[in-house]
Amino acid sequence: AGGGGCRGDRDAFSFLPHCKGWVVCVPQDPRVLDSMLPYLTAYYGNPHSRTHAYGWESEAAMEKARRQVADLIGADSREIIFTSGATESNNMAIKGVARFYKSGKKHIITTQTEHKCVLDSCRSLETEGFRVTYLPVKKNGLIDLMELEAAFQPDTSLVSVMTVNNEIGVKQPIHDIGEICRAHKVFFHTDAAQAVGKIPVDVNTMKIDLMSISGHKIYGPKGVGAIYVRRRPRVRLEPLQSGGGQERGLRSGTVPTPLAVGLGVACEVAQQEMEYDHKRISRLAEQLVKKIMSEVPDVVMNGDREQRYPGCINLSFAYVEGESLLMALKDVALSSGSACTSASLEPSYVLRAIGTDEDLAHSSIRFGIGRFTTEEEVDYTVQKCIQHVKRLREMSPLWEMVQDGIDLKSIKWTQH
Repeated sequence: AGGGGCRGDRDAFSFLPHCKGWVVCVPQDPRVLDSMLPYLTAYYGNPHSRTHAYGWESEAAMEKARRQVADLIGADSREIIFTSGATESNNMAIKGVARFYKSGKKHIITTQTEHKCVLDSCRSLETEGFRVTYLPVKKNGLIDLMELEAAFQPDTSLVSVMTVNNEIGVKQPIHDIGEICRAHKVFFHTDAAQAVGKIPVDVNTMKIDLMSISGHKIYGPKGVGAIYVRRRPRVRLEPLQSGGGQERGLRSGTVPTPLAVGLGVACEVAQQEMEYDHKRISRLAEQLVKKIMSEVPDVVMNGDREQRYPGCINLSFAYVEGESLLMALKDVALSSGSACTSASLEPSYVLRAIGTDEDLAHSSIRFGIGRFTTEEEVDYTVQKCIQHVKRLREMSPLWEMVQDGIDLKSIKWTQH
């Protein structure tokens, strides 16, 4: 967990012999840690203290980090507000815009497959009298732009659509959504925690008004993130917390200089290495999917095959209980969904939204491939996955019935 609330979508395999069950983890880039260390030891001033050199040093480092974040997304540094992570950024964007413009606008549009913190923010606003349209998605996980057009109402203030889905890796048509929102004069927010630093993002060409960013998704430190808030045309927010008025009055509280520095360097490294990382991750992802699907029948890839970020792969293994497979693969950091909902035995709401049958949703595993994933780790995971899927199917009476040619949907089950 990290970033103001858990957004547990690990971006690399990790082998943890001491683990029980399964975990999520995203490694921090060593270059990020190196940049932070001086601000954890020698340069300890408060960046908001304007009366001494210690404060000036920290302020200069903080502003440099702000520019590094802005450069990655094509923004002005004055449009970057530091937060504790994408969960806080999402809450700020959705609640902040809704409450500021509530006198004339009481309607919000989002999708059914957003991150839990976006959906919960919208549900919270519904208790305050706001109306929310939760757009369905197609079977490939993408929204229908015509349905989006039809959802606008005269008092719509905000549209919030995630750039890359944290569970199935689907990449929404953000540029088209931005154009539609701008034509309707409605603010457009995107949760880009899974996209920033991994795919090219430009807030101006994509007509994005607010964007949420997470530090640990780009190999930065946990507990820090940012929100982009457009200055022209200006987006106004009602702050979530009161205090000293730091961060343009939108997010009071002392900015943690070491974390901000780490986020800035993570953004700079991501900008420099994005193309290389993307090619390498794409190759490893293709290797993983091809090997598993060539050896194991009845495997379904969830989400669109083309419009996706390759580092997030969601596979359903029919006739296998996902939790059993996760336990069998306990030396690999995998998950069956977002860590935010990992305590629930309910199947993923994202998979339900794309029309996945409940039994297939229960058999889904999410694989993350990132900057530090090795080819050997992919091969190990593939080998173990194939081995345990075959073993678990041999123990399954449903698999035996399917092998005998029985259509499971034709069976009338009874309860005793």
